Amino acid sequence: MSAEPRSRLPHTWVLLALLALAAALATHLVPAGEYARVERDGRVQVDPGSYRSVEARPASLADLALAFPRGLEATARIVFFILLIGGAFAVVAATGAIDAGIGLVLAACRNREGIVVPALMLAFAVGGGTFGMAEETLPFLPPLVLLARRLGYDEVTGGAIALVGAGAGFAGAFLNPFTVGVAQGIAGLPLFSGLGFRAVVWAVMTSLAIVHVTHYGRRVRRAPAAGVAGATAAGEPSDPPARATWRPRAVLALLGASLALLITGTLAWQWGILELGGVFLGVAVGAGLLGGLGANRTAEVFVGGVGAMAGGALVVGLARATLVLLDGARVTDTILHALAGAVAGLPAWATVTGSYAVQVAVSYLVPSGSGQAALTVPILAPLGDLVGVTRQTSVLAYQLGDGFSNIFTPTCGYFMAGLALIGVPWTRWVKFLWPLQLAWLGAGLVLLLAAHALRWGPF
Repeated sequence: MSAEPRSRLPHTWVLLALLALAAALATHLVPAGEYARVERDGRVQVDPGSYRSVEARPASLADLALAFPRGLEATARIVFFILLIGGAFAVVAATGAIDAGIGLVLAACRNREGIVVPALMLAFAVGGGTFGMAEETLPFLPPLVLLARRLGYDEVTGGAIALVGAGAGFAGAFLNPFTVGVAQGIAGLPLFSGLGFRAVVWAVMTSLAIVHVTHYGRRVRRAPAAGVAGATAAGEPSDPPARATWRPRAVLALLGASLALLITGTLAWQWGILELGGVFLGVAVGAGLLGGLGANRTAEVFVGGVGAMAGGALVVGLARATLVLLDGARVTDTILHALAGAVAGLPAWATVTGSYAVQVAVSYLVPSGSGQAALTVPILAPLGDLVGVTRQTSVLAYQLGDGFSNIFTPTCGYFMAGLALIGVPWTRWVKFLWPLQLAWLGAGLVLLLAAHALRWGPF
């Protein structure tokens, strides 16, 4: 009996641990420094002329040992949100509601299954482009994986519907208040100005995403070995869809109402992860009662679902460990200062390209979109002014540089949470996504250079 082949790629935990170790070593080589923070128009941002050297705080062995626990502390809300989603969907699945819902979708799309993936991706791209849908994709992932399985796809395709769809819309956003709105406010531009060109950017990024995912999905359906499919934590339903009796229908109605409440709360009431976690705790209780599981069975299934998500939830804290070490040693601002200095003095077209490269690099260190805007736009927008790059173009460079990494970098908490929910290791996801990442980066550069050539305004 031959031994099973071993993966040539490191386990996600090993990769993130090595990344944290590299960050700890870097803190002994990179000088410490920081920008002063100032508040302008209610936003805290860096003062671009205030960079100064500060006392070095290189990471010690104790800092390295504590990086994971501190990362868990910093991402606690996301970690517990994953656990609550895992428990809630385990209860919903135990009632037969998810199988029944999938059966209804398949019946409605009979002989038109090919439109399901692009149509759903388009819907998520609209969410990403308008209200900045990102963390809000997480509750959709378990049922999307099950739907994809029933359609003959793998769990990567199911996860990509939401993660890549919303990611494309987020990167090419035209109304996202958390990226476009914040960056334009810092740059002194009218809110959501330049909407027409941004709509073109959104359409290009969304089209590339849909083409990539549907092409991958077709390959998987024809020959599963051609994809990167594997066992999914969500499981693949093997029985025919459950008959939609009143109990599964009632649970489905509860789930649909909860998702509508999630979107409304996010848009109208500024709900965050904490409130969304409360919604899904309510879903678990309500689904158990409506589904006829009873109190004890509901509790047992919920705890089992939480346990199944524990490993994936904990990886979010490990992903943050790298940033904890860099920020603790006060070298993050030093890296930005060096990158900005490399861009200064270049010709206009090269400044556009260089600013874009800087934003892409910084996005791996600062996974928060609004945080990256506050850190980089006050520095790079004035640099563009000196060589004739419009501030709209500088904001677009930030927007694209920040957006593409959100579903690629292992330091992004919600993205790693999403991979945990669909049961896909980061290394396998990279094998699937890297061609699209290259296409996005290339298209982004072309669009930026076009914006510069057009002198895209109003400023």
